Amino acid sequence: MHSPIPGLDRVMVFLAAALASASLAVPEGWGEEGVQYGQVGTDVTLSCAGSRASSLVQWRRAGAAALPEGSAIRQGALVLPHASLAAAGTYSCHGEDGGLLHAVTLRLGYLPGVPFVSCRASDYENFSCSWTSSVETFLPTRYITTYRKKSLTGEEKRRNKNGHVGPCLQDPYHPGTCTVHGSEFWSSYRLNITEVNPLGSSFRLLDVTMQAIIKPDPPEGLVVEPIPLAPRRLHVSWKYPSSWPKEPHFQLRFRLQYRPIIHRSWSVVETVNLSEVITDAFAGLEHVVQVSAKDFLDAGNWSEWSAEARATPVRDLATAASEETTTDTSLESLAEEPSQAPNPEPIRACNRVPWMPGAVASLGRDSFSVPDRSDPLEKMAILVSLGIFAFFVLAAVLVITILIWLRVRKHGKDETKPHNFLVAATHLKALPKAQIL
Repeated sequence: MHSPIPGLDRVMVFLAAALASASLAVPEGWGEEGVQYGQVGTDVTLSCAGSRASSLVQWRRAGAAALPEGSAIRQGALVLPHASLAAAGTYSCHGEDGGLLHAVTLRLGYLPGVPFVSCRASDYENFSCSWTSSVETFLPTRYITTYRKKSLTGEEKRRNKNGHVGPCLQDPYHPGTCTVHGSEFWSSYRLNITEVNPLGSSFRLLDVTMQAIIKPDPPEGLVVEPIPLAPRRLHVSWKYPSSWPKEPHFQLRFRLQYRPIIHRSWSVVETVNLSEVITDAFAGLEHVVQVSAKDFLDAGNWSEWSAEARATPVRDLATAASEETTTDTSLESLAEEPSQAPNPEPIRACNRVPWMPGAVASLGRDSFSVPDRSDPLEKMAILVSLGIFAFFVLAAVLVITILIWLRVRKHGKDETKPHNFLVAATHLKALPKAQIL
């Protein structure tokens, strides 16, 4: 990675290396006194601190009758070639008289690998990073965590030519995590996570942009309630996560998902409010609801889904009454003798029962009534359709009536014209000829 400030990355690496060297310079800091660490696959030499150069030394291994295969004693020291994990244990050296001279515990493992690092900001003022080791070293491990701000203002550059370098504070109650406090939302940072064990160290540099890593915590206080007299509606409300500062310039938007408990597919609705009304729920079925949050300007990622909340919409009163009537009728039918029970399907009963005069009258209207399960919306649609149909029929009748009236009127005028002509001709014939001339 190229740094906009030359040499700053090297400063961070050197700082981490110096801290790692300081840790390695004090072996007892890694464990109890008398412990020696070795790398698997290399030659490991154990020294006998109390022996003389010319004296004979015997080496023993606790809990074993013999030393590991291939081991050798050279000038009082025990050499374990190409040591494996199985060679770990407690060794002791003894003088010619069998007296104990020195004891050491050998722990074997591997060099640290480059750690895997990821960062996340649960708000716009702080961000945290977590890491895991890429290699199981079998040795005690420590981490050195530092950061620096990449984009510096003029004042920051004048104060510190190498930029601001500070510790990413580790949480003792959550191993493998550290937090940078007081970060800036529009700034970029470079993290240095260095893994150190008694054999050496390894580090990873990670560039972090607050806008890219912001991921709020899930919303809190999710409540789902049925709405009285609304069979297909549920009212859902929630609160901002407590970790998100409530500032007017940094708002959240929300995503709501819900489904009936017997279904697998989710319906999703987005909103900027702290409440929402579900309008297409299934009456009488329990629903599962969850909510998540994201930065209002779409920066970063959606939060994890909140804990589930459940509620059941109220049942339609007409449907519930008809279902109760049907249930009561069924129970009464089961309680009576089969030969005396009225048939709940009168149409099919007519095909099976022979005709008997007066039989239908004796059954009464209730025996042939069918529970009205139609939806009020369907009734309204039928009434509207009938009204429209009647309007067009009346309009057609009116148009036909007007056309007939106009035709009759015109025909009457045509018959009046010849009659007037005959009257005039008769009048002229009755006049004297002289008068005519």
